[in-house]
Amino acid sequence: MSDQQHLDALRTYWKANKAFPAMAKLADVLGLASSGGVFKVIGRLVDAGYLERTAGRIAPTKAFFALPVLGNVRAGLPQPEDQSSGLETVGVEDYLIHHPERTVFCRVRGDSMKDAGLLDGDMVVVERHRPTRTGDIVVALVDQEMTVKHLFPAPAGRGWVLKPANPDYPDIVAHESLEVIGVVVGAFRRLGR
Repeated sequence: MSDQQHLDALRTYWKANKAFPAMAKLADVLGLASSGGVFKVIGRLVDAGYLERTAGRIAPTKAFFALPVLGNVRAGLPQPEDQSSGLETVGVEDYLIHHPERTVFCRVRGDSMKDAGLLDGDMVVVERHRPTRTGDIVVALVDQEMTVKHLFPAPAGRGWVLKPANPDYPDIVAHESLEVIGVVVGAFRRLGR
């Protein structure tokens, strides 16, 4: 097995268990016959930056979770394969989350934001305590009910209006209270299986 195959085996094990096994079991996970082989593979993965040693154990680094970018793919007519594919890696967390201490996820329910690309079941990445700007998509608590909408100043400068991204829904104006929980800075969804 190559180091990439060993890394893939460790990623698969981590996905299922959220931890690495004891050294004796690690040989089975990596498909190796001896603990000496395990130490060599782990050493190379530590040197490559995928793992780190902490308190006598191994732990994943951010690079462990990063995946290769195959390049650009055209959503129109096909294009020649990107020759630089696989040279860049991206961790989803690094790509979507800039301030982990202020970031939460919310699941979208309904279709009032479909024209903004947010569909029922999508997960939005919400950054709390971020200054808002006109037109931002925000998660807000309006009259004690939570929603995701565009934020705009109300006419005549009297408060704020929450506007959907679907013409089938009305604007929302708070009758009692409006609290912006955070600004939507990203979204993701799982397709198919």
